[in-house]
Amino acid sequence: MYYISTRGKAPKLNFSDVLLIGLAEDGGLYVPEYHPQITESDLRRFQKMEYVDIAFEIIKPYVGECIPDNDLKSMINDSYSDFSHKDVAPVIKVEDNIYVCELFHGPTIAFKDFALQLLGRLFDFVLAQKNRKITIVGATSGDTGSAAIEACKNRESINIFMLHPLGRTSDVQRFQMTTVDADNVFNIAIKGTFDDCQDLVKDLFNDKPVRKKLNLSAVNSINWARIMAQIVYYFYSASRVGVPDNKVSFCVPTGNFGNVLAGYFAMKMGLPVDQFMVASNSNDILTRFLINKDMSINGVVETHSPSMDIQISSNFERLAFESTNRDAEKINEAMVEFRKTGKMPLPDGMWEKINKKFQGMSINNDKTLKAIKKWKEEKGIIFDPHSAIGLEAGCKMKTSSPVIVMATAHPAKFPEVLKKAIGEKVEVPEHMSDIFKKQEKYDVLENNYEDLLEYINSRLK
Repeated sequence: MYYISTRGKAPKLNFSDVLLIGLAEDGGLYVPEYHPQITESDLRRFQKMEYVDIAFEIIKPYVGECIPDNDLKSMINDSYSDFSHKDVAPVIKVEDNIYVCELFHGPTIAFKDFALQLLGRLFDFVLAQKNRKITIVGATSGDTGSAAIEACKNRESINIFMLHPLGRTSDVQRFQMTTVDADNVFNIAIKGTFDDCQDLVKDLFNDKPVRKKLNLSAVNSINWARIMAQIVYYFYSASRVGVPDNKVSFCVPTGNFGNVLAGYFAMKMGLPVDQFMVASNSNDILTRFLINKDMSINGVVETHSPSMDIQISSNFERLAFESTNRDAEKINEAMVEFRKTGKMPLPDGMWEKINKKFQGMSINNDKTLKAIKKWKEEKGIIFDPHSAIGLEAGCKMKTSSPVIVMATAHPAKFPEVLKKAIGEKVEVPEHMSDIFKKQEKYDVLENNYEDLLEYINSRLK
């Protein structure tokens, strides 16, 4: 298996090299040269298989010959061994035709654990093979940071610098990152938005001398391995609601588009999907695109669902590439114009092709609070604000197939929002019970590339 860039000017790479490089040298994102196919017979077998066994069958063809089967199986088993639910990603029925896939039973109680627990182990294996060390620089709107730090802490071959927007995460999200005591972990609060953090990371990757000097690598969903690992739970959850005897639809609360993109790639592999719903908060660039063909950047506003407070959805580029029949020249032109003007010119036919499979809906703060309250009163279930947005949109999908809503975080991560919605909070899991007793450690920087570079260089010395 080899990988190609969405911009068409970077070299073709194998899985190990794509894992370490993250962002392609031409500024594009790597995608597999072709999509491995899962058959109807495979889907029937999946109905009786455990999560880790399905994971191996989905991930193996993407890894190719880079990692021996036994090592890959061991890494997958280890990655999910300490998830708190025996099913890893349990699927529960909440209404007729509406299901929830709980993706918050990992160590940092958010869906990012599914990819990042595996990613840390993949990094260790490949770096040992190549006798290399890397510097990871990532941006987080709340959940990626803690999951990445948990996966990479105390690893001798990795230094990790995680950028988060100052004052724009929940307290739990911040403490999960900033109280980790490890010499290879550096937390940075940027005076700005998540998009500012993400742009700083991309600036580092696009600075070729710096990239080479620091041996930069990525844990954000620009890294293909993140998307690959997330494809698994789409197959797993679908197998629990009758696939392949019926199609299934998915509703995904998303900001950077990586989570729902994994579902799209599952469909490209053979999962029978009717529709995807992209559920947004008031930062609704994806919804505006799907409804009005308007891919233009507005200012980022703070909401009750901070992990989706994003306007520049990096992974949309991968969908655009697929939806233009992999026309790298068109994608390069569109993305350059998007970053220059804040508005993306849409290649002919792209919107129409995407619109056949994707719906979009935006849920504001008031509706989010009402949704949390409704599910608590009617079903006795407390959802975090992101999952509540997903449920609100999922219940309104235009589809006759079963709808699976991806519940992306544990409600305990957002106590301030729960207090507003239902007047109570949910206790964090036992393994996090002392989190607020720990000492925080992070540095505050201006939204400035040179300041960030100086900070990283000084810590690595």
